Amino acid sequence: MTFHDNPAGGLPGDFLVQYSGHATKDSYMSSDYAVPSVSRAMKILELLAQSQRGLTLSDISRRLGFPKSSTHVLIKTLENLGYLKSSKLTGRFSFGLKLVSLGKMALENLDLREQARPFLQDLMLRSGLTVHLAILEGAEAVIIEKVETPGMLRLATWVGRRLDANSSGVGKALLAFSEEEISSYRFRGRPMARHNRNTISSPERLAQELKKVRELGYAFEDEEGEIGFRCIGAPICDSSNRAIASISIAGATSQISNARIGTLAGMVKTTAKQISAQIGGVNSDPSH
Repeated sequence: MTFHDNPAGGLPGDFLVQYSGHATKDSYMSSDYAVPSVSRAMKILELLAQSQRGLTLSDISRRLGFPKSSTHVLIKTLENLGYLKSSKLTGRFSFGLKLVSLGKMALENLDLREQARPFLQDLMLRSGLTVHLAILEGAEAVIIEKVETPGMLRLATWVGRRLDANSSGVGKALLAFSEEEISSYRFRGRPMARHNRNTISSPERLAQELKKVRELGYAFEDEEGEIGFRCIGAPICDSSNRAIASISIAGATSQISNARIGTLAGMVKTTAKQISAQIGGVNSDPSH
C-alpha cells in the first residue's frame, strides 16, 4: 500500500489533472477540469433517467441542445459499451443492463459500508490502527470506507483511493479468495506495478504469495507499497466462500511490529468473519 500525500486536498488522484496551484472540491467541477465529451455523456444519462419510455436521438439532441452528429457518436459509444440499449421498433434509447448492474453494485457497496462500519470502528479501537474496507476492480483494490485513529499517524488514503492489488493487504486478500486471482494480471497486457524492492511484481511470486494468504487466512503487506508501512488484510466472504470485499489495518512498521503481527492478524480475521456473518456470508475461516 502506498501512502503518498494526496496532491489535491483529498480528491482521488485518478481523476486529477496536472495544473499549477491548489485544487479544491469546488474547483474540481470547474471548466478547468471538465472534459466536454464526458460532461455531455453524463447529461445524456441524466436526461434518460427522467424518461420512462426512453428517447430518440432527435429528442436527446433537441432537449439538450447538442449537435445531432456528436450526440449520435456519444449515444452509440454508450450503447456499444452496454450502458444504453435501443429499440429497433421505436428508435428510442434507454438504460442498458450494464448501467443497471453498476447501480446495483453501488447500492450493495453502500449497504456493505453501513453494515461493516460498527465492526470497522471496533477494530480501530482495539488495534489502535487505521482500518480500510475495499473491493476489487480488475488489478486494483478500491477503498470504499476508512476509519481513522484520532490523534495518531494519519495515512494518505481516502474513500475512492485505488491501490495496486499486488502491493496492498486488502488487494492480496481479495485476489487470494476471489475467482479472478492471478488471472486478472496475466490478461491485462501490462506489467504489475512495482513501488520498491519489496513489491511482488511477477505472476510467479504473486501466485506463491496468494497460496500463503489462503493458508493463513490473511494477507500481510510488508513495506511493499511504501517503505516504513505495513498492513494486514482479510477477506469478507459471501455464502460461496468467495471474497466480495476485504478489510485491513495499516500503520507504520513501529506500530505493526513483528511481535504484534500474530495478534493483529487475529483481530483482522475475526472482524472479517463477523462482517461476513452480518451480510449473510460465511462465518468461518476461508483458509479452511
